[in-house]
Amino acid sequence: MSNYVAKVQVQLKASVFDPQGHAVEQALHSLGHGGVRRVRMGKSMEVHLEAADEQSATAQVRQMCETVLCNPVMETFSFTLEIEKNGDEVDPVGQLAEIAQGRQNRT
Repeated sequence: MSNYVAKVQVQLKASVFDPQGHAVEQALHSLGHGGVRRVRMGKSMEVHLEAADEQSATAQVRQMCETVLCNPVMETFSFTLEIEKNGDEVDPVGQLAEIAQGRQNRT
């Protein structure tokens, strides 16, 4: 068994209005940042888990996202997976360092 760290990003779908992002955008404009065109807010999570291998870890994280961490009706998710070495030290996992996205069939 190996220890992994999944860094999960959850955001509202593009078709869903983001009131918090809109408020931040307006605040930035009022502070003189006129070049800001759009702000979208989201959630960031770090999940530490133990799994037999990279495929198992990916499957577990995807299931967590699809069932608990993300509301698929209005949100999308993406995550990266890294091997946890000692405490907070991590190494990117080969193919899994690329972002696994939860956007399939969720428009």
